[in-house]
Amino acid sequence: MNRPSPSILLLIAFYILIAILAGWRALDSQTLDLFTLGVLPVLIGLIARTSWASLVLKIYIGIQTLGFTALGATAVIAYQITPEDVKVVVRGQELPIWAIALVVIVLLSFQWYMAFSKGLKQYLPQAAQASDKNKA
Repeated sequence: MNRPSPSILLLIAFYILIAILAGWRALDSQTLDLFTLGVLPVLIGLIARTSWASLVLKIYIGIQTLGFTALGATAVIAYQITPEDVKVVVRGQELPIWAIALVVIVLLSFQWYMAFSKGLKQYLPQAAQASDKNKA
């Protein structure tokens, strides 16, 4: 079994971090949603090199993109109505909107790039072919 490339390892590490944060959020808010539950099949699929991991990854990134687009559109509309009320405060610290937008764009872009990268296509089917050889 070939070792995954550094970019795939970074993607897996990113999804491990998302899974930890999603679990923490679920315990803290005592609610489950697609952002929270969706990360688990993606992470399992990437680690186990399953044949369905690429599809689940693309669906999850699509859900993330739709969610962040909706939040962004809501923020823009709210800013047009009452600009002084549009702010993000975490533990008493106000975060700049431009920084949040930049981080979201970078993270989504990286995920979309990896979802359609040649390296991921080579990484996932190799496991399916290897498991077929083991069964024969």
